[in-house]
Amino acid sequence: MERPRLRTVLRRVGVSLTVACVVPAVLFFVCFQTLGIWPAIGAALVWSYGSIAYRALTGRRTSGLLVLTAVVLTGRTVIAFAADSTFLYFLQPIITDGLVAATFLVSLLTARPVVARLAGDFYPMDEELALRPAIRRLFWRLTALWAGVCLIKAASMFWLLSSASLGSFVLVKSITMPAANLLTVALTITAAVVVGRREGLLARV
Repeated sequence: MERPRLRTVLRRVGVSLTVACVVPAVLFFVCFQTLGIWPAIGAALVWSYGSIAYRALTGRRTSGLLVLTAVVLTGRTVIAFAADSTFLYFLQPIITDGLVAATFLVSLLTARPVVARLAGDFYPMDEELALRPAIRRLFWRLTALWAGVCLIKAASMFWLLSSASLGSFVLVKSITMPAANLLTVALTITAAVVVGRREGLLARV
């Protein structure tokens, strides 16, 4: 299997994150500001399932991260239809983080934790590579890392939502959540690059 350059891997990471996470978030924000909450929820959901359908029709590999995002957004949409209060609306991302954390933790008991299932979105994987001990340890540790981060986010935001004013909650959430996600992504990429270089999986410049 041809070893891609680090720049190629980072480009794949950027594309996957943009399609699965960035675009739905931007669509949600723009539609929320201009049209309201329900069009915003619908726009994010339509983008996710539209992207999955486009990849299927064009014969492209469907991103596992994109599927995970669509499932999470579907859950949030169902909760949104049942919600009739500001508290329940802002509770949705907290519930989502809790569900994601639980999914990651349960997957640690299986042969393929969640990160192992998503790794193909960012690096060309085959069975031999996925079974290497160092790669399996990396997948297990990264899955545990993301499970812990999501669990801490859910617990801290639930406490803040229950104890602080709405204005304070929105302000703190808008600053801390993107920072926490970016830090975890940076740690994930760093750990993957270190292991990838040790295993000879990244082509030298």
